[in-house]
Amino acid sequence: MQRREFLTLLSGAAAWPLTARAQRPKLPTIGFLGTTSAAAWSPWTAALIQRLRELGWIEGRTMVIEYRWAEGHNERYTEIADEFVRLKVDLIFTSGGAVRAVKQVTGAIPIVFALGADPVGSGLVASLARPGGNATSVGSW
Repeated sequence: MQRREFLTLLSGAAAWPLTARAQRPKLPTIGFLGTTSAAAWSPWTAALIQRLRELGWIEGRTMVIEYRWAEGHNERYTEIADEFVRLKVDLIFTSGGAVRAVKQVTGAIPIVFALGADPVGSGLVASLARPGGNATSVGSW
């Protein structure tokens, strides 16, 4: 093999990882808006990740979770929801008071929320059988 042919082959091979990376499809992404801190949410995030794994969804391999923490600052809910819209997440998971803020920011991205109160009574969904809109609850009311 001539030196020139070898260098041509080598330079082409060096571009293969870049080409493969550029053609990789975007993984489904969950935007996780925690109302407090990562430490406070750790039991629930661990349970969510475990259940997703049982269903075949592996974080970093078959889906991505973008975590954001409001650290108890309610005014951050809208800011974080706006960021998720810009990131084009496929689903937003949140809880409590953040649900209203997220619903105001997006009517297109599905919202799954944990809520201890009645989601129908609080006006977050139309009914349990047919929540309507883009929000649904996994709460215990």
